[in-house]
Amino acid sequence: MEKMMIVNGSPRAPKSNSKAYIELFKLFWPSETGEYNVTSKKHHEACQKIEGCQHLLLVFPLYADGIPVTLMRFLQELHSHSFQQKPAIHVVINCGFIEPEQTSVAVDMIRLFCKQNHFPYGMTLCIGSGEAILNTPFVFLVKRKMKRMAHAIQEKRSEVLKVTMPLPKKVFVKASTSYWIGYAKKYNVTPDQMAVMEIESHSGSSSNRGR
Repeated sequence: MEKMMIVNGSPRAPKSNSKAYIELFKLFWPSETGEYNVTSKKHHEACQKIEGCQHLLLVFPLYADGIPVTLMRFLQELHSHSFQQKPAIHVVINCGFIEPEQTSVAVDMIRLFCKQNHFPYGMTLCIGSGEAILNTPFVFLVKRKMKRMAHAIQEKRSEVLKVTMPLPKKVFVKASTSYWIGYAKKYNVTPDQMAVMEIESHSGSSSNRGR
């Protein structure tokens, strides 16, 4: 059976939504997997473990239309590492927008990395409404796509899969706004404070929750 290393590229890797998506994927992957959190900063050791793997799955959130800097640093090590046989790279990316297409630039960044460094590029799963969908009945849609992705990887296919909550954008925005206002209230942060750059001085570590 082919081996896979799963890399959690979130800056909040141990407590992130990316971690939750990794657990969902593992439900459908039939063989051995290793896991690595980029926040541990042991990139060289991780690349050595990737040596014996046929697949490398990158799971990460969208950050400013691109990939997190924590993942970029890992890719720098991956670039400099000498592999006898390079694994196929696959991507699961989630974003807070309801449109999964918002992740296209970040996916293109990984594709370009693979092209320049001669890594085979395989499957892509783009997830819209990233955090919200995990806590709704619509999570079954994500599981369905994860299952399809796992099967496609085994069959060595290269496809782009997309999933999001089947809601009108206005409904999603209204619900998400209500959620964040309620969440901020727990930390004594007002909507006016959330609307300015000084929000981080009010909310502290909670400002990047869950990615």
